[in-house]
Amino acid sequence: MLASVLALGLALVVSMVSFAKEVEDASDGFEPDHKVVIQVSTADPKVHALALSNAVNLQKHYGIDNIAIEIVAYGPGLSMVTKQSTVLERVTSLIFEDVTVTACGNTMDTIARNTGKQPELIEGVGKVQTGLARIIELQEQGYSYVRP
Repeated sequence: MLASVLALGLALVVSMVSFAKEVEDASDGFEPDHKVVIQVSTADPKVHALALSNAVNLQKHYGIDNIAIEIVAYGPGLSMVTKQSTVLERVTSLIFEDVTVTACGNTMDTIARNTGKQPELIEGVGKVQTGLARIIELQEQGYSYVRP
């Protein structure tokens, strides 16, 4: 009897692991219906707020699971994604809502060279070497381009 219960338990565990692997494999190839890259290259807080509102509105319109959004900040726009940002809480909130936020490493290096201090990014903000190149790469992958 004990052997039967153990065998049944083992079979259940194996089938659960197999199912979990199938779900994981299926999500690996997931391609959202819509893809958008939003450029932020100005220090204007109104533009920062507008870019973030664009992302929120697109997620509401298409559904969070049907759109991939990446905000790329470079040049003066880097101020949107630093810990001194006037929209820090909104950026953080969007990162938790599956919006990818990326900072330009070249801009960060220039700021560090000019000020002697590396800018501190908001937690969850990614970094690429060249923000403009990232935008081009995303467009080549089928992302629509938005510049608020």
